[in-house]
Amino acid sequence: MPAGRFRVAVIFFTVLIDLIGFGIVIPILPGYAVRFGAHGFEFGALLGVYSLMQFFAAAVLGRLSDRVGRRPVLLTTMVLNTGGYLLFAFAGSYWALFASRVIGGFAGGNISAAQAYIADSTSAADRSRAMGLLGAAFGLGFVIGPAIGGGAWQYLGSAAPGLVAAGLSLLNFASAWAILPESLHPDHRTERRGLGFEAIARGLADRRLRPLMLVWGIFPFAFAGYTAALPYHAAAAFGWQQKDLALFFIVFGITGALTQGLVFRGLAPWVGERWLVILGTAGVAVAIGAVPYAHSSFVLYAWTVALALCQGVVSPAVSGLVSVYASPNEQGTTLGAAQALGALGRTLGPEAIGGAYDAAGARAAFLAAAGVMALAWLATLGLERQVTDVGMTGQANS
Repeated sequence: MPAGRFRVAVIFFTVLIDLIGFGIVIPILPGYAVRFGAHGFEFGALLGVYSLMQFFAAAVLGRLSDRVGRRPVLLTTMVLNTGGYLLFAFAGSYWALFASRVIGGFAGGNISAAQAYIADSTSAADRSRAMGLLGAAFGLGFVIGPAIGGGAWQYLGSAAPGLVAAGLSLLNFASAWAILPESLHPDHRTERRGLGFEAIARGLADRRLRPLMLVWGIFPFAFAGYTAALPYHAAAAFGWQQKDLALFFIVFGITGALTQGLVFRGLAPWVGERWLVILGTAGVAVAIGAVPYAHSSFVLYAWTVALALCQGVVSPAVSGLVSVYASPNEQGTTLGAAQALGALGRTLGPEAIGGAYDAAGARAAFLAAAGVMALAWLATLGLERQVTDVGMTGQANS
C-alpha cells in the first residue's frame, strides 16, 4: 500500500475510535443530567457547550498544527479526551459533568488537524475522496458509539460508558503514537501568531474560498436545526418513541457513511466536486423542506435516505476543495477556520430552528431550515468552474 494511502487508513481508524468514544455518551447523557437535577436550560447547555468549544478549538488547533505539526496536536487532544471521559465517568455534580463536556468539545476540535494530516498526505486529485473516508469514519462512529454506550450503561453500570470511552481514547493515543509519523514538511510550517480566527475573514475575502466558507457556516446551521426539530415532529406526527428515533439515526448514519466512503469515491471522478456540492446542497434543501409533508414513517425514511445521500457527497467535496485552495503552509489554519464556522452553525442552528418549531409549528420550522439551506445552495453557485478540473484531474499540486 502506498505511504499516502496507509496514512489515510490510520487517520480513518483514529477518527473512528475517537468518534466511537464521543458517541458512547449520547444515549446516557440525559440520565446523568437528571441525576444532578438539571432542567431544560442546563441540559441544553451540556449539549451546546460541546459545539461551542469545538468552535474555538478548531481554529486554535488548526493554526497550532501549522506551527508545531499535526502529530503533537493529535496526540495531545487524544490525552485530553481520555481525561474528559474519566471525569464524565466519575462526575459527582452537574459542574463536573459540564467540565467533562468542555474538555471533550475542545479535544473534538482536532478534526482540523486530522483533515490537515489528510491534506498533507494526499495529492489534490485524491484529496476529496480521502476526506470522504474521514466522513465515513464519523458516520460509523456515531452509529457504533451510542450502541456501545447504551449497552454498557445497562449491563455494566452508570460509570461504564465513560470508562469504555476513556479506554478507546487511550487506545487511540497508543496506536497513533506507534504508527502515525509527522505529515507536515518543515518547509511548510508557519510562524504566524494568533488564534486562527482571522483566517475566517481571510477565507471569506478570498474569491475562490468564499463560497466554500459560506457553505461551511450555513449548511451545519440548517442541518443541525433539522436534527433538533425532527424528534419532536416524528413523535407528534407518527408516535415515534426512543427506539424508533435510535433506528432512524442508525439508518441515517449508515447511509451517510456508505455514501462518503464508497458512493462519493465513484461519483467524484465523473461528476466533479463542484457539481456534487451544488446538486447535493440543493438536494438537502428539498429533502428538509419535504419533511412536514411526509404522511407516513415510510415516506419520512425515504426523504431521510435522500438527505443522507446528498449530505454524504457535499461534506467531503467541500472539505477537499477547501484544502486544495489553501496554501500548503496554512492547511490547518484554513481547515480550522472552516470547521469553526461549522461548529458555530451547529451551536446556533438547533436554538433557531427549535425556537421556530415552538413558536410556529413543524411546517414553519422545516421550511425555515430548508430556506437557510437554500442560501447555502446559492453560495455554491459562486464556485469557480475550474474547481472541477482541480478536483478531478489533480493538475494542481498539493
